[in-house]
Amino acid sequence: MPAETASSDARAEARLTWARRATGAMQLQLERASADAGFRSYWRGTGAAQPVIVMDSPPDKEDVRPWLRIRELLLGGGVRVPRVLAQDVEAGFLLLEDLGTRTYLHVLDERNADALLDAAVGQLLKLQTIACPADLPAYDEALLARELRLFDEWFLGRHLGLSLDCEAQETLDLVYRRLIDAALAQPRVLVHRDFMPRNLMPADDGPAVLDFQDAVCGPLAYDPICLFKDAFLSWPEARVDEWLDRYHARAQAAGLPVPERARFRRDADWIGVQRHLKVIGIFARLCHRDGKPKYLTDVPRFFAYLEAVLPRYSELAPLAALIERRVRPAMAAIA
Repeated sequence: MPAETASSDARAEARLTWARRATGAMQLQLERASADAGFRSYWRGTGAAQPVIVMDSPPDKEDVRPWLRIRELLLGGGVRVPRVLAQDVEAGFLLLEDLGTRTYLHVLDERNADALLDAAVGQLLKLQTIACPADLPAYDEALLARELRLFDEWFLGRHLGLSLDCEAQETLDLVYRRLIDAALAQPRVLVHRDFMPRNLMPADDGPAVLDFQDAVCGPLAYDPICLFKDAFLSWPEARVDEWLDRYHARAQAAGLPVPERARFRRDADWIGVQRHLKVIGIFARLCHRDGKPKYLTDVPRFFAYLEAVLPRYSELAPLAALIERRVRPAMAAIA
């Protein structure tokens, strides 16, 4: 038996044994509920007195303590987060309430989007109002730059096989510098970093917020743009504009340090460009490093986001030109 298979089987046995002990249901069975882009996996328990989810975070790959820490922070600020029923931090197992099988990504449509996203903004405003702990990582220059470099390393280099000449590299460096400076100039709040429909679960007192363990202190406009310009679901620009304006008004009313409307819209556009480039790079890395090619099918969505925003700003014109001259032809060549 290959070592990898044996390790997987041993983990499955440990997971089931722990879940049965934690629930007191010796007949409990686990079936895959979902997996995320990292190493965590989620398992639905059947046969217990109440529906449960087991989060499995292998300790050598994904420490569960950051998730627990940020959960307590969000809970203290009134954010709806999953209830923890039992935990074994050393083994990397958590027993959670079962919030069902459908996330916002499954239920959002043209008719209910206004109401559901308004509810999501309600949770987001609670999150953003929480004071950042002094030791919380910052969305600083180093992190912003590291994320941007995923685009040229994994998408341009690894996926498209592009070798940038000095002029093209200088173009990227210039645009990255401008994006980083704009991000650092924004008002700073607690940032989820993936506040998007797939990480929101319908709940009577929610929506419940998931996948928050990578929270940082950073740009105010980051999470709103995550919500309205999703990785897996797109909306007409006019509707996104309306939602951003509604968020802006509610953020002002909540006392958040939101700038005047025109500046906020610029902040949202620019941090959106940073995120779009980062996610394109991450999706390429998920394909080539982690063997998860399905994410590449959503890369065109992010180029559409870029093409909608870049023409608005002369400072970002060099990136638009690079995409048109070099990136688009390379993408067409491997299509």
